[in-house]
Amino acid sequence: MPRRPRDPDVPSSPVEYFGVELRAYREAAGLSRPQLAERLGYTPQWIGQVESGKYGPSDDFAKDCDTCFTTNGTFYRLWEWIQRFGRLSVLPPGFPDFIEREKEAEVIHIFETMVITGLFQTPEYAYEVLKSEQASDTAKQLVATRVERQEILVREPPPHIVAIFDEGAIRRPIGGPETMKGQIQHLIDLSALHHIMIQIVPAAKGAYVGLPGAFTILSFRDAPEAVQVEGHVGAQLIDPFSSAGEFVVL
Repeated sequence: MPRRPRDPDVPSSPVEYFGVELRAYREAAGLSRPQLAERLGYTPQWIGQVESGKYGPSDDFAKDCDTCFTTNGTFYRLWEWIQRFGRLSVLPPGFPDFIEREKEAEVIHIFETMVITGLFQTPEYAYEVLKSEQASDTAKQLVATRVERQEILVREPPPHIVAIFDEGAIRRPIGGPETMKGQIQHLIDLSALHHIMIQIVPAAKGAYVGLPGAFTILSFRDAPEAVQVEGHVGAQLIDPFSSAGEFVVL
């Protein structure tokens, strides 16, 4: 079946939506593009590119629009939406669902064999992990998502987390010495929190049941548990409230 042409008047992305709103406010104020450009200190060409959705706005541009049109932060909130959409758009299919379920969990059990889990990673460590498989800009967006996920660690009330790492995950040098020093100190700081328990399986243990791979169990007050099991090319999220068997990459 042929694909229905997209309605050109309907924004298809947050960037286009920002442009549509900017044009609507500009026209309602009776301003031409050159007039608005002069007020804001930008070129008419730039105003046109933002209105058309060709380029996304900067945070300063969004603030300038709020000041010009007295919109009480509306354009800046649209800019924040654009940033969040950009971070989510680079995530593998299914992972946004995992993030939402993670936010709702009251208890989280984590077992990791290869690297320190993303929920506990410093930005520097996370970037070193991600840049090996992602372009620099994409890696930075994914780092921002991981940092955002970590807000659950300081919420009230926070989830109770039990994290078990294979010794190899702790000792594997990711990045330079300063990156590892900062990451280990971060783990020490996290372990001091009353709701986080960190344990390490020593290499001397030899074979044990955790060797097949990493996993995370999310427990909820009024819902069945969700389990994410990691594999070689991704991870399987088993959740009765989402698409069971969907593969996501953490």
